[in-house]
Amino acid sequence: MSFLGGMGEILLSGNENRRQTGARYEKLAAEYLEKQGLFILERNYRCRQGEIDLIARDGEFLVFVEVKYRQGIEKGTSLEAINRRKQKRICRAAGYYLVCEVGNMDVSCRFDAVGIDGKEEKISWIKNAFDFCL
Repeated sequence: MSFLGGMGEILLSGNENRRQTGARYEKLAAEYLEKQGLFILERNYRCRQGEIDLIARDGEFLVFVEVKYRQGIEKGTSLEAINRRKQKRICRAAGYYLVCEVGNMDVSCRFDAVGIDGKEEKISWIKNAFDFCL
C-alpha cells in the first residue's frame, strides 16, 4: 500500500513540475505577444471541452493561442507538436468560450501558435496557425 502511495506522490510532483514549466513558458509567450501589440484577456482557460493557453485581443480579432515548449528537437520542434487532435480540442474549447463567455459565435477570431524551442528559448509565432475545426 505504501508503494502505490509513493508512486502517486512521484507522479503528482512530476505533474506539478510540468505545470510549472508550462506556466513559465506561457508567461514568456504572453509577454512576447503583448510586446507585439496583443492584449491578453485570459490565461489557461479551462472548460470540459479542453484548455486554451492564452486568449488575446488583436485589433478586431479574438485570438486563441496554443503555446508549446520543447527543450530539444529530437521529437520535432515545439510547433510540430500541435497536431490535428490538439487543434480539435482547442477549437472545441474556443467554441465553448465563444458561446458561454462571449455569448456570440459570430466573432472574428483566429488560432495562433507560439513555439519556444531550446535552452536559448527561441520564440516562433504563427498567426492563423490553423483553421476552426471540430
